[in-house]
Parts: sequence; C-alpha cells; structure tokens
Amino acid sequence: MTPHVQAAVIGAGPTGTTAAIMLARRGVECLVLDRWPEVYPLPRAVHFDDEVFRILAGLGVGEQVRAISRPAAGMRLVDANLRPLAEFTRDPHAGPHGYPQANMFDQPDLERVLRARLAELPHARLRTGVEVFAVEQVPGGPAPVQVRYRDLSTGAELEVWADAVLGCDGANSLVRDGIGAAMEDLGFAQRWLVVDAHSPRPLDGYDGVQQVCDPDRAATFMMVTPGRYRWEFRLRDGEPDDLDQARVVALIRPWLGTVDPDKLTFQRRTAYTFRGSVARRWRDRRVFLLGDAAHLTPPFIGQGMCAGIRDAANLTWKLALVLSGRAGDRLLDTYEAERRPYARRVVRMAILVGWLMTGCSARTAGLRRAALRTVSRLPGVEQRVLDTAWPAFPAGPLTARRDRAAGRLCPQPRVRTADGDVPLDQALGDGFAVVTRRPDTGSAFDPRTRDFFEALGTRFVHCDDPALRPLFDRARAEALLVRPDRVVAASADRADLRGWRHLLEAAGITSTISA
Repeated sequence: MTPHVQAAVIGAGPTGTTAAIMLARRGVECLVLDRWPEVYPLPRAVHFDDEVFRILAGLGVGEQVRAISRPAAGMRLVDANLRPLAEFTRDPHAGPHGYPQANMFDQPDLERVLRARLAELPHARLRTGVEVFAVEQVPGGPAPVQVRYRDLSTGAELEVWADAVLGCDGANSLVRDGIGAAMEDLGFAQRWLVVDAHSPRPLDGYDGVQQVCDPDRAATFMMVTPGRYRWEFRLRDGEPDDLDQARVVALIRPWLGTVDPDKLTFQRRTAYTFRGSVARRWRDRRVFLLGDAAHLTPPFIGQGMCAGIRDAANLTWKLALVLSGRAGDRLLDTYEAERRPYARRVVRMAILVGWLMTGCSARTAGLRRAALRTVSRLPGVEQRVLDTAWPAFPAGPLTARRDRAAGRLCPQPRVRTADGDVPLDQALGDGFAVVTRRPDTGSAFDPRTRDFFEALGTRFVHCDDPALRPLFDRARAEALLVRPDRVVAASADRADLRGWRHLLEAAGITSTISA
C-alpha cells in the first residue's frame, strides 16, 4: 500500500517542528523529514521575542523554553570605542504578550525541546537521516503531492504521498526550486565572521545585544546564555573567510577585560554572507514555503527564526481547517497574502539597521552618531519604530475592512477563569474566540450562526484588563473576534456573530465538514 500522510514537513528545524506540532495538535497526521540524524549541534539562531515566546508556550513547552533561555535588556548601538549612541530597551519580565520582550537561547537546546514535544503527539512522526530529492504534484496520484526521499544510511529510496507539503528546508530549499519560486533580492549582501565561544568567567559587558556602528569594522556582541558569547564582525573586501586564531582573538579583545583568551573554548568560527531576500511566491497549490525557504533576513534585529515561526502560526490553522473539510482551498491564499508583505517589511527593517551599522563612511560617521542620539531621545520613537516594522495586516478575507483593531495581534494579559488566573491564550483555546469587555455568549443569534461558531469550537471570554483597553478603545469596540493565530479578525460594539460569520464564510470557512 502506498504510504500516505495528510502533511509532510520537509526540515526539522524550529520552523518545521513548530509547524508539525501545531498541525498534530489539531489532529493532522504529519511526517517530518530531516537529513540530520540528530539535532544539528552548532549554534545558529540566538534570539526570539515575546510574540514568538507566546507561540512556543502555546505548543505546551513554555516552561521548558523558559528554562533554556534568558531575558535580555534589549539592543544598544555603540561607536567604535563601545560608547553608546542609542538604546532600545526591552521589558525583561512580561511585555504585552505575557513574556520577556527579548530572549537569548541556544538553537540546539530549543530544537531538543521541540522534538521532545513532537514525540508526545500521536499524529506526528519524525524521520531523520533522510534526504528529500523530489517534491512533485502529480495529477492522478493517491494524494496531491508525491515526496521522494533517500535513507542516507542505506541508500534506499522511498516515497510518501501527502495532501500538503510544507517546505521548511532552509535557504537552499529544494522545495522552493521545485515550485519554481525565484528570490527577490532586496539589495543587501555582506560577508561577516561569526564567532561563538564559551568563557569560564563572565565577561563584563552589556546584558543585551551590542551593535558596533563602525564604518571600518562593524560588529555585534552578545551574551547568549551564561558563559556563552557570540561576536559577529563584518569582513573587509579581500579579507579571507578563515581568519586565524590570533586575528580572531585580536578582534574580540575589547570585550575580554581581564579574561585570558587562552581560557576560551571556541565552538564555531565561520564566515557567512548575510542577505536580504524574499521568495516571489510562497505557494503552489498544496506546496508551501516557510522560514528561510521563503525569506532571508540579515541578523541585525534578531528576526530570522522568529519570522519562520510566525509563518507556521499563520499557515497551520488554515491548513488544518482545509484538510478537515471545514474550509476550501481559497483560505490558503491568505497565507502568502498576509505573510509575504509582512516578512518583506521585516527584512527591510533589518537591512536599515545593517545600514546604520555599516553604511556610512568615516567622514559621515559623526553625522550618523548625532542623528542616532537625537532620534533615540524623541518621546515614543521606539514604539513608532516597532509599529513600522510590525504593522497590522491590511484588510483582507480574514481581516475586516474599516476596522482599526483588525489585523493586529491581540495582547495577552492574565484572565480569571474557573481554573484561576491564567494567560489569555489558555482561556481562548486553539480555535476562534470572541473576547468582550462585558459578558456576552452570543446566545441571542440565529441557530445557523450559533451552529457555525460552535462547529469552529469558538470560545467566549470576558476580559476587561488594562492591557486590552488600548485595542478596544482604538476601535471604539466592546467585542473582538480573535483568530487561532491571535490576530484580531474584526471588532464591533457587541459580538456581531452574524456579520463575522459572513466574513469567515467569504474567506472559505464553512460550518460543516464537506463530503
């Protein structure tokens, strides 16, 4: 019998494993394929924000993630002598989404946490040590997509048919090539040296991320987790990728203080080309691109891995509705429509920060320093920068028009329930939810409307917390329709279930399972 799964996920990095967990939690049978026999051991991504912490907590691994990460103070721009130019602070306790706003971690630790969670779910299976070599949408097959892969230990070739394929296979994505999606180059490519090291003694430095804005040698420094540090240095034209140990020690010496460099243990010393690009399309029928397969973000604002996890949060609930027969395929059109412009804006913001670090000459460095100091002191400038980089989704099939709350992520305060005070997401569940400032169950609506929302598992939550008041007040609303990814779909002066049913039906969501 030909093997068949509902969803095949290519790549078991943070994006792919997160997507598989989200699908499996919704009852979608998943097969995850990855070429590495174990978690890739070297450090790569080192930062996630409070929104992504919220997503990870929703997978059921919040405490495990807290145990392997640490809150960071934010980001500081400094000159060549490490003197501060501007600072963007982050709340180390609980921001609007209930978690520290900046978090440092070691990627292998996170991947082990996610794989352990995946192993607990009966609908998911991980197969490692295999290399996917073909993904084809073959007419007349037992399912829409054929995935062929090779067992790297035996050389045996196997296949599986899937109702959908998620390409989470990185920057050199085979899945992206398979659907013929070219990358849009956003005009940024720089060679940088990345150095990861362990120090037996703490280094005396800034607790957050330090960006050195030096036209001669731009650099980044951060403590990842206690004892673990990362430096990144822009390589000059003609400079080799493989700088020797003595040269690397000379580069990192300004941060060592009295620490003997011979006592450091270097985990990695390698060159990367930081790029900014976005795939021109993210979907071909039932094949999707997520994470680095869909976008490459320079690391200056720590959003590379975050963007991939946001991709998973946006796509998986939609795909689960389609695969269960509760929505048509046009619902899947909203994935690229919502995520691609958003990811493109984040890439551009990262490029802008990269330019602030590296894009001026020695003659104009003084002007940049003065501009940064002036801008950083303007009231509210930090929030305006964040609103520019992380805007609301525009009006579309899943975000109501002329609605000032729609398209924005709903904050997460704690709410009082029968189980005590819990994070809002725990009260909302995994599906749609209606959040109101006063008790409202929607019981006054016609049976068809009630049945529609009951079939979606919609929960009604009353919450008049100060954290939500700006969102309610902005829209002059008393009720919010919140999507499974916690984005507000619509608002009204009371729970307008009939109007919201029409909105979701127009997006392709139905109230019954199709035959």
